[in-house]
Amino acid sequence: SSQGSNARPPEASSSPLEPSLLLAMKLSGFVVALLGMGVDASKLRAQRMHQEPDTACGKGFDNLVKGSQDYYRTAAVELWTHPSHTMDNATFEAEFECWFASMCTTKCGGLPSLASTRKGKLTDKCKNVQADWLKIWNMFTEEEVKWFKGNYPAEEVAATEEEAVEESTVHYKQAMQTAKEINKKELLCLTLFTIDDECVKWPYIRLAK
Repeated sequence: SSQGSNARPPEASSSPLEPSLLLAMKLSGFVVALLGMGVDASKLRAQRMHQEPDTACGKGFDNLVKGSQDYYRTAAVELWTHPSHTMDNATFEAEFECWFASMCTTKCGGLPSLASTRKGKLTDKCKNVQADWLKIWNMFTEEEVKWFKGNYPAEEVAATEEEAVEESTVHYKQAMQTAKEINKKELLCLTLFTIDDECVKWPYIRLAK
């Protein structure tokens, strides 16, 4: 009959194996896609690391000798004295440790200590909560300004799709920038004290007496 000729064939799902096979195929395809994405992302990371090695923190704070780590600990106490900034050395600990480690690793770019002519004024301004960051910035030599601008890892990062792959790097740079803007005076003081203490040869910050 016409009804019989128009009858639809049994649905494939009538087989108990079909849904499982279909699901397995979908899952395997999804896994392959993920693996492919992982390979592409890892290749991109490897290429970028090869092109732009991340040495922003030097060899890293944890890899500094104990004397240098101890120096930073005393500096973090002595220089963060402004009432509204006393806890910032803990809030931005990773960022300040990163910069300090970078300075120690590179020996402050070979910049000479100016402790004999600068330490007294530097100590006074850094410990005086009324003095702003410009007072410290004006103590930088032309060479120190150039070195600081070229080495402090806080350049602006464009949030392109490519950068998004390295999202942690983007955020890391932003954190370094934030730490600098909020604690500019303290950061500049830390930088000059580190240079003047010969980057660094003592286990404690050397304040002028």
